[in-house]
Amino acid sequence: MSKLDRYVLRNFLEPFFLCFAAFLGILLIFDLNDNLTDFLEAKSKLKLVGVYYLHQLPRFVLLSMPLGLLLALLFSLSKMSRSNEIISMLSAGRSVVRVIAPLIIFGILTTGACLLLNYRLAPQADAVREADIKRISKGEKKAEQQGKIEGHLFKDRMNNRIWYVQEMQLGNNHLDGVHISQLDSEGNVVSRWYAKGAIYNPQTKTWNLNVGRKVNFDTEGNIVGEIEDWTELGSRGTRSITGWTETPWRIASSSMIAENLSVPELRDYIRFNSDFTESQLAPFKTHLQYRWALPFACLSVVFIAAPLGIVMSRRAVLASVASSIFIFFGFLFLMFLFLALGKGAHVSPVVAGWFPTVTLFVIGVYLLYLRNTSREFPKFGFGKRRS
Repeated sequence: MSKLDRYVLRNFLEPFFLCFAAFLGILLIFDLNDNLTDFLEAKSKLKLVGVYYLHQLPRFVLLSMPLGLLLALLFSLSKMSRSNEIISMLSAGRSVVRVIAPLIIFGILTTGACLLLNYRLAPQADAVREADIKRISKGEKKAEQQGKIEGHLFKDRMNNRIWYVQEMQLGNNHLDGVHISQLDSEGNVVSRWYAKGAIYNPQTKTWNLNVGRKVNFDTEGNIVGEIEDWTELGSRGTRSITGWTETPWRIASSSMIAENLSVPELRDYIRFNSDFTESQLAPFKTHLQYRWALPFACLSVVFIAAPLGIVMSRRAVLASVASSIFIFFGFLFLMFLFLALGKGAHVSPVVAGWFPTVTLFVIGVYLLYLRNTSREFPKFGFGKRRS
């Protein structure tokens, strides 16, 4: 990296960290304002409040990064333009692309950081938000109820099994009050297991049914054969079953929300529930694409803000700032619009997830091409008035 590259990067980094910290602080203040009353009424411990904001930090960083990049690029490049530093660099034989090369590299690095955050940590922040708030305001015991699922019904269409679970805790391999019905191809109940509890062993992929019985039926619904009963054996009454593909996570997944799932969880949901209809899977497939696409907004912002930040007059500075902000908020509008269309299965998940980001990137590349070739930007007006 040359001295000139370091100089450009240094002029950018200071306003970037200030803008990034400012947006991060604004998000924290808005969130604290929403929850402060509950925190004070519950006389919350500072430790629990700190844990809550530590969990939310990846989500705040993901939201603050593109905005911080946008404003810092506009400020630093317009400042160097007004002091004729950009003109001097161009007069020395450097192209616009070469001048902003260190900024493009920084945009790639921030994109990679956002990819890591959006892979798991940022979605998990949404998932644990309500539980953390409940833990702060109502105590640990009531917060534990947040992750419980009661009276849950799950149908495994691939194996023709129906699970009824009286109570289960998310992230726990133990299920209470289990009824499992095995169906034939016509939908008739062939066998049914009743158990006080069921424990799944992920290492051996084995289900252990405790204190229960198994009943077999004919096509008319009559009991056939002997009832296998081990209820009288108490804790020693366990039946191990292998070969079942259901897991506690898969059983609970039918009640999950796409917005709160990380990339691995979205993949598992789509794989385990591939027998669902396209309209049922559309929100999960859309959010999977969205998780990958959103971080690339950071790189797209560099291509948008850099050519608009290099200006030759004060009036152009105002126009460039307005244009950048208009384009970015247009991107946000498209992002929410296509998310809604994708979740409703009106467009394909790939289009819903990637179209806004690709559109922003294409606009940025076009503007950079115009600036690099010293061409005029398009002017949006209504022309001269007729006399």
